[in-house]
Amino acid sequence: MLTSNEIKAYFYQHGADLCGIASMDRFGGAPEGFHPRDVLPDVRSVIAVARRFPVGTLRCESTVPYTIARNMLCDLLDKIVFQFCCDMEMQGIVAMPTGTCDPTEYDVRTGRHRNIISAKHAAQAAGLGVIGRNTLLITPEYGNMVWLSAILCELELEPDPLLTTDFCKGCNLCVNACPAHAVGDPELKQNECRQYAFGSENGGEWKIKCYRCRDVCPHCLGERNRPMAPPRRRPCAE
Repeated sequence: MLTSNEIKAYFYQHGADLCGIASMDRFGGAPEGFHPRDVLPDVRSVIAVARRFPVGTLRCESTVPYTIARNMLCDLLDKIVFQFCCDMEMQGIVAMPTGTCDPTEYDVRTGRHRNIISAKHAAQAAGLGVIGRNTLLITPEYGNMVWLSAILCELELEPDPLLTTDFCKGCNLCVNACPAHAVGDPELKQNECRQYAFGSENGGEWKIKCYRCRDVCPHCLGERNRPMAPPRRRPCAE
């Protein structure tokens, strides 16, 4: 059977920048209906993968490059994960994708849209980083400039150690910078964020016009992004 290191080597060879593994005991706080076992009853491990987000997108006056990068990352991660699941089946191992971008289910109990499992919570449970006050995952390597996907796997794998760094201690920059007042609580105010970020003019925009909570964060850049100049701290379009 494949080992955790072999699984991670597969993803690095196929284009992932980060990969970690979480065990089932780390999902006790998952909302009802959105626990990994609610999707795949015999799941034994959750694999989290990340691709770095181009830092240069934060230096642009236009938000179009950021939106293009986000859409491409969704597509790239979905293709990597899909191929992994197919390759695992050839070895008699069941693995399932959970989707990379837009939420796929509506949680009637909370009025929130959710992916079938939360990729950022899976990534935190897999030791890739810590979820900050802006509700983004912050990693030591790339800061919050990562895009995430999660895979459910019936193979029992050795989990990675959790990261316990408190990146946000004493910091309220993202809370104060958010024009929609959507961050600061444990959960993002989803409707307020989405309405502001995508807007409603001209029937709704295709581009993301706000990601202030990302670029204002002191940990926007991680250790592997440090050669890049910091973002412009561009105010979001009104």
